Amino acid sequence: MPTPLTPQRERYLLLTLSGMQFSHILDFMIMMPLGPILMHEFSITTHEFGFLVASYSFSAAFAGLLAATFVDKFERKRLLLTVFALFGLSTLACGFAPGYATLLIARGLAGAFGGVMGAMVQTLVGDLIPFERRATASGVISSSFSLSTVAGVPLSLWLANHYNWRAPFILIAVTTVVFMIIALRHLPDVRHHLNQARRAHPFSAMFDVLHDANHLRALIFTMLILFSGFTVIPYITVYAVANVGILQHDIFYIYLAGGAATLVTSPLIGRWADRAGKVKIYQIMAVASTVPLFAVTQIEAAPLWVWLISTTLFFVLISGRMIPAMAIITSAAIPKLRGTFMSLNSATQQLASGLAATLAGFITTQSATGQIAGYDHVGYVAIAANILAIAFVARIVMHENTAEMRINRE
Repeated sequence: MPTPLTPQRERYLLLTLSGMQFSHILDFMIMMPLGPILMHEFSITTHEFGFLVASYSFSAAFAGLLAATFVDKFERKRLLLTVFALFGLSTLACGFAPGYATLLIARGLAGAFGGVMGAMVQTLVGDLIPFERRATASGVISSSFSLSTVAGVPLSLWLANHYNWRAPFILIAVTTVVFMIIALRHLPDVRHHLNQARRAHPFSAMFDVLHDANHLRALIFTMLILFSGFTVIPYITVYAVANVGILQHDIFYIYLAGGAATLVTSPLIGRWADRAGKVKIYQIMAVASTVPLFAVTQIEAAPLWVWLISTTLFFVLISGRMIPAMAIITSAAIPKLRGTFMSLNSATQQLASGLAATLAGFITTQSATGQIAGYDHVGYVAIAANILAIAFVARIVMHENTAEMRINRE
C-alpha cells in the first residue's frame, strides 16, 4: 500500500485532482449550452448534435477499454500527466476545427484522453484516500463540477456570445497548462501496484476484473446512473431556449445558480455519506432526484425563475447522488485491480452517456418552428433507469468497508 499522506498533502492532492477534473468536466459540459449556437453555425439537426455530444462519450468508452489493458503497468502520476497533456491538445484542436466533421473528430479525441484522465483521477482517490474519508474526497472532487458550472460555463458562454464558439475551447486548453504545472508539483508518485507479478497477456487484468461478480454489479450500477442523467442533460439548454422560452443570453444563469448551489452541497453530501452510510445517502439522493428529472422534461413555457428552481434542484440532486455512488463504485474494486477496474468503469460511464445522448437524439425531434418534441418521453426513460439504479445499489459489496458495515448495523 502507498505511504499515507499527511492532512496537508491530502488536501493538496484533492485540490490538484479537482483542478484537473475542472478542465475535463468543463470541456464535456460546454457542449450543452453551446448547442443552440452550434446547431445554427453548422446548420445541423438535433440528431447530428446528439452525435456531436455522443462522439466524446463513445471515444472515451473505447479508450477506457484500451486503457484497461495497460493502466496498471505504469506509474500513476506519469500516466495521468501524459493523458492530461494530450487532452489539452485535443481540446485546442476543437477550437480550431473548420467544420462539423473536423469538430466531430476533435471531440472524439478529447473524449478519448479525457475519459482515461477521469478514470485515473478516481483511481488515485481510491489508492491514496482511506475508505472512511472516501465519500468526503469524492465530494471535494465533485466541487470541480460545481466550479465548472458556476464559473467555467458562464465565462465560456460570455466568450462564445461576445467572440465566437471557438473561444471556450481555447480557454479550456489554457487551463490544462495551468493545472499541469500544479500537478507536477503536488501529485505524489504511486508505484505500489507495480509490484504485482507480470501477467501472461495484456488482457489478463481485464479478465480478472470481469470475472468478479461484484465488479460486474458495480459496472451495471454505473451504467444505470449515467443513463438516467445523460438522456436528459444534453438537451436541457436546447429545450430551454426552444420550448421554455429562456433567452440565449440568460442561459448562463442556469449554470451560475446550479453551480453555486452544488459548490455548497457537494462537500456536505460527501461528509454526510461518510457519517451515515454511503448506500443509504445514495438512495436518499437518488429518490429525491426523480423530482427534477420529471420537472425539467415536462415544463413548457415558463418564466426564468421557475426554470431556475427546477434546474438548480436538478444540478444539486443529480450530481449529489454521484458523490456516494463514486465512493461505492471505487470501493467495490479489488485494490490491486483498481486501475483496471476504474478504466473499465470510465468506459462504462462514457458508453452509457453516449448511448443515452444518442437515444435522446432519436426520441426528440425539432419542428419547423424550432420547438423540441418528445423531451417528456426522455424524462420517463431517465426516471426508469434511476429507479433501477436505486434498487441495484444494495447488491454491491464494498472492500475496506468495516466502518460502513458498523454504521449500517447501528
